[in-house]
Amino acid sequence: MNHAIKVKDDIYWVGVNDRKTDLFESLWPLPRGVAYNAYLINDEKVALIDTVKAPFEMDYLQNIQKVIGPDRRVDYLIINHMEPDHSGAIQFLTRIFPDITIVGNKKTMEFLKDFYGVIHNTLIIEDGQSLSLGSRTLQFHITPMVHWPETMMTYEGKSGMLFSGDAFGGFGTLDGGVFDDELDMDYFEDEMLRYFSNIVGKYSMMVLKAIDKVKHLDIQVIGATHGPILRKNPGIIIERYAKWSRQETEKGVVIVFGSMYGNTEKMAERIARSLAVQGVEKVIIHDISRTHISYIIRDLWRYRGIILGSCTYNMKLFPPMEQLIGILENDAMKNHVLGIFGGYSWSGGGVKRLKEFAVNAKWETLEPVIEAKCSPSESDLEQCDHLGEEIAKAL
Repeated sequence: MNHAIKVKDDIYWVGVNDRKTDLFESLWPLPRGVAYNAYLINDEKVALIDTVKAPFEMDYLQNIQKVIGPDRRVDYLIINHMEPDHSGAIQFLTRIFPDITIVGNKKTMEFLKDFYGVIHNTLIIEDGQSLSLGSRTLQFHITPMVHWPETMMTYEGKSGMLFSGDAFGGFGTLDGGVFDDELDMDYFEDEMLRYFSNIVGKYSMMVLKAIDKVKHLDIQVIGATHGPILRKNPGIIIERYAKWSRQETEKGVVIVFGSMYGNTEKMAERIARSLAVQGVEKVIIHDISRTHISYIIRDLWRYRGIILGSCTYNMKLFPPMEQLIGILENDAMKNHVLGIFGGYSWSGGGVKRLKEFAVNAKWETLEPVIEAKCSPSESDLEQCDHLGEEIAKAL
């Protein structure tokens, strides 16, 4: 979209859609792109809330000028988050509007200088401080480590709109609609969880603190920097973020396997069948060599049961599986029950590493731990049945 969209009286979405970037942060796939949401408040003073990624700065400017015209100046730029996908047009804005005042907290200004060399026309705000634009007043709530040190949220009380930064956002372009009641929210809810689990989840405790900080506000609309504007029932995403941050898992099992020649995959299939026989309806199997790790992490965050299976590769864990457990260790995921299986040909190592991971992660690991030599025997597969039974009981 190359136009501004009215959100509330005098409040506009002036963001852009990015269908050209394949990997968010050069890591996470964007099969349906991503939106960089920015907002404009057209009061006695004009305020922008965040900018966009640098390649889209002209589209951003056109959207701004469609609201305020080519001659009116922008008075304030509020920076909720300094990551370059939201701050990339700052230098461009300072050239177009040389008198603009950049508003942020102390940590914001450190990043502003280090990223863009901007040190003039700045206003440092404190937590809870307000800024009047005329008929509307902005209130700032500093929410560090959601998910950078400088992150904050901006609240406008007359509209009840919370500009939440990266919190409550998700992947995906805004195709035609920008509001939750205009879009396919089944898709976006999955992409919100994928965004949360891969980008924000590591900082769950700080997310809960941020939610606690703004829970007293009368929030009618949430405008995140990615994903739909939430106006139908914004409380739902706050509840989900709180649930995800508390790592409250759902009943279900995710089986992730790494298999070079199909033998470990046979074991995964047998375990999945056992789970189904035991009445577990939500069973997801991921081949770690073929499913991007971001989708696996999303599902692991959601479901209580996790079963990891790996072949041995050069006397160690299969490399894609090693990458996964490294991320899981770093993210400090909790509230899971774990099953382990795998195989080897002449020297073990894969299952041993998975067992070490289980100890490090402090997850409840259920027996049996299965390690097949070469191709799984019928006895090995019967053990797979048993593991499925034990996981089902633990759910």
